[in-house]
Amino acid sequence: MIAPGTILMERDALRPEFFDLADGPYPNAFMSLTHRLPPHDLEKELFRTGWSFLYMAGAIKTMAFGYDRAKMLNAALKRIIQQVREQRCNCFEVDRVETHSFLGLPYVNVSAHARRIQRRPVFPGQTDEKAADVRTA
Repeated sequence: MIAPGTILMERDALRPEFFDLADGPYPNAFMSLTHRLPPHDLEKELFRTGWSFLYMAGAIKTMAFGYDRAKMLNAALKRIIQQVREQRCNCFEVDRVETHSFLGLPYVNVSAHARRIQRRPVFPGQTDEKAADVRTA
């Protein structure tokens, strides 16, 4: 079940050994990331082990209409995944999932933030000079 705080990650993305992926009804080869740490401790553990967990500013928001909640969520997740990939990220964290209806037609609003888990602290495509500027700022 998708809920706030759920992290979905590409199946083939590199990840730390302490991360496990759980199968679920998620589209486009994304899987639920399972871990036993609160978000703040998760980021500290990633940093300690040489990984970065980048958080992209600006929420990705989408909605989907329909009478089948699972299909609505799947459609909304597909749109989010498309935007996550456009941002060159390999995972996202769900911020909000709300179900409503308008004139009797159910719909779901989903909000998420793109994230990127990687070994290096530099975003792909960024030169080492730019990275040095970021680290010294």
